[in-house]
Amino acid sequence: MADQKIFAGPRIRRIRSAKGLTQTAMAEGLGISPSYLNLIERNQRPLTVQLILKLASVYKVDPHELQGEARGSVAALKEVFSDPLLVGELPGDQELIELAEAAPNASAAVIKLFRAYREQAERLSDLNELLAREGKATALSGARLPIDEVHEIFERRPNHFAALEEEAEAFTSVLDPGDDLLGALKAWLKREYGIVVKVLPVATMPNWRRRYDRHSQRLFLSERLSPFDQLREVAMEACLIRMTVAVAGEIQALKLTTDEARRLARFELGRYAAHALMMPYQPFHAAAIRARYDIDVLRSRFGVSFEQAANRLTMLQRPGTPGVPFFMLEVDNAGNRFRKAGSQGFPQSRFGGGCPKLPVHAAFTQPGQIFVEAVEMPDGAEFLCVARTLEGPQGSFSERPRRTALLLGCDIGFRDEIVYGAALPWAAAAATGKAGQGANPATPIGPACRLCERIGCLARAEPPVTRPLGLDEMVTGLSAFDFQ
Repeated sequence: MADQKIFAGPRIRRIRSAKGLTQTAMAEGLGISPSYLNLIERNQRPLTVQLILKLASVYKVDPHELQGEARGSVAALKEVFSDPLLVGELPGDQELIELAEAAPNASAAVIKLFRAYREQAERLSDLNELLAREGKATALSGARLPIDEVHEIFERRPNHFAALEEEAEAFTSVLDPGDDLLGALKAWLKREYGIVVKVLPVATMPNWRRRYDRHSQRLFLSERLSPFDQLREVAMEACLIRMTVAVAGEIQALKLTTDEARRLARFELGRYAAHALMMPYQPFHAAAIRARYDIDVLRSRFGVSFEQAANRLTMLQRPGTPGVPFFMLEVDNAGNRFRKAGSQGFPQSRFGGGCPKLPVHAAFTQPGQIFVEAVEMPDGAEFLCVARTLEGPQGSFSERPRRTALLLGCDIGFRDEIVYGAALPWAAAAATGKAGQGANPATPIGPACRLCERIGCLARAEPPVTRPLGLDEMVTGLSAFDFQ
């Protein structure tokens, strides 16, 4: 405590006012001058250990209250000012501390209003989704962060960019990589632009995956990245250099509203182009059909990761040579959904992706294992789902590894074309054309708890917005949120 300066002027002033004391009377009780107390109350002098002890003994003030009373309010206020409606208005930490300390009741009221606003925004979003599922388009949209705008656009449209596919094929012809795409890319960057690729240790580059130094013409990669991710980073850099016009054209077609959203979209399109370069359309499509979409076979054949091969499967929608229309969802172990895409757009209205019973959540219980499951929506639509955990950049011994899980799905009608269909318990029934009759053990799921009306669901986390709660003191159902 001796080394930590504590400025608590507004709190001292509130304590004095609550006790009905003048500055002179309080200063006398603390054994200091009124002018010094005045400086303390104006946050121009910190509290000393002696003063804190004196406040505790004379005025029965909790020392911990003086040190951290506003900490929770400051964190909540940061959340308020991070909302898209207040973009550009985020105060500094000191200003938030002063607001929380000088006007705690007003701060609490602002936080309460913000939480009510967020709750109403979520309900509007739920209503918008319900109406969309019924084919009734709405314009219920509020302010969005640029990343939300980009995600929404990419999720709604097919995950296929024909211009980038053509550019990737032309680039492959130029590189003529053989079995060493990374080597060919490094040679091309060096030959055409004088760019040298170097892998740096964690101690030298602790916070970045990739960094391009324009002055020295060097592209630095972190050694944390797997060889597959290092290849993708180099491929992204090369594609964004070579495909500038094609990428700009695709960004313009997306009709994004802000420069930041356009920069984010450029990154996503660079990632797409890198996958198209690493797994050229025609060879990958042919291999996928022969291997019956076995991701492990494809990742080995093309020298890529499980995530990269699964992601590429959602891109196979070239007219004339389409693949199975897969969609994908990636979540972390806290349930945050941060990547969704699909060959025909992510099927939000039909599949949802927010159900806690999806196998993508169970995948965390057995890292590295593939989970195959048939799931059934409330309207009877069925999907084949494949889920597996993904390992992020490698850390040191003292760091917890980043782990996410990926779900790859498609309509159950494609089960016979996919190797994973044979893993379903009712595969024999599927082979005789009797799937779904009697012995179908498809897991019943919903789009999300707030939009799902399944009765007695043990996994329910929220009541549905479409039904009133069943508040019956005489009867308690299986769910924590009974509804009528």
